[in-house]
Amino acid sequence: MMPAGPLGGAAVDPATFRRALGRVPTSVSVIAAGTREGPAGLVVGSLVSISLVPPLIGIFVSESSTSWPRIEATGTFTANVLAHGQHELCARFARPGGAKFTGLTWLTSPLGNPLLPGVTGWIDCTLRDVLRIGDHSLAVGQVESAGEGNGGPPLVHHEGLLRALAPYGER
Repeated sequence: MMPAGPLGGAAVDPATFRRALGRVPTSVSVIAAGTREGPAGLVVGSLVSISLVPPLIGIFVSESSTSWPRIEATGTFTANVLAHGQHELCARFARPGGAKFTGLTWLTSPLGNPLLPGVTGWIDCTLRDVLRIGDHSLAVGQVESAGEGNGGPPLVHHEGLLRALAPYGER
């Protein structure tokens, strides 16, 4: 029997919790901003739509991220939704620190943030709020502009692997 948690419910084993959440597929996005020191970026697997009116999105960023403080300080960010063939970009931006943009070519968003080539879509935001929750922060972005890329279906993270979506049925 599991010991009781702080609210009286059963305490959840962290490994079990992680495996259970791994069953939930998530999109993979590079969050990027142009900073005074040059562009900064990181990978998230938690881009969510919050509201259509006003248009708001949310991303969850680990408190241990070394890139997020630079992005947060700019007050803007762009979510570059990676396409199914962009595994290498995911790996590049998932590692901590470093010059992640070295050797990359990108465009500039209307807010001055990096737009990565070949993405399936992008969302340019003004940072509206940051809520510290557990070991992550929920960053809420006010959507200022968005666009479709030419990368095709999105890259998806599921059960610890990067995957492509397979179509089911017709549009």
